[in-house]
Amino acid sequence: MTFQESIRVCFNKYADFSGRASRSEYWWFFLFSILASLVAGAIGYVASTIVFLGLLLPSLAAATRRLHDTGKSGWWQLVGLIPVVGFIVLVVLLAMESRQPD
Repeated sequence: MTFQESIRVCFNKYADFSGRASRSEYWWFFLFSILASLVAGAIGYVASTIVFLGLLLPSLAAATRRLHDTGKSGWWQLVGLIPVVGFIVLVVLLAMESRQPD
C-alpha cells in the first residue's frame, strides 16, 4: 500500500473500529500524522490543536484495526498509558506480523 492510499483508506474508515489494517497502512498513516503535527505545530497552537483533534479518531481506529490484524483486541492500546514501558509494548504489538484469522 502506498503513502497516499493509506491516508485515503484511513480517512475513509475514520470511525471503523472493525476489520484489519496492514502494517504498511498503519505505519504510513502514522508517518502522515507525525508530519501533519509537525507542520501544524510550526504554524501555531490553534493549528496544532485542530490537527490533533482531526487525527485523533482516525488514528485510534487505524491502531485498533492494526491490532486486530495481529490477533489482539483494540483495547491493547490502553497499555500505552503505562509510563515508558507501555509505549514500547504498544509499538512492538503494532509492528508484529499479521496473523491469519481463526
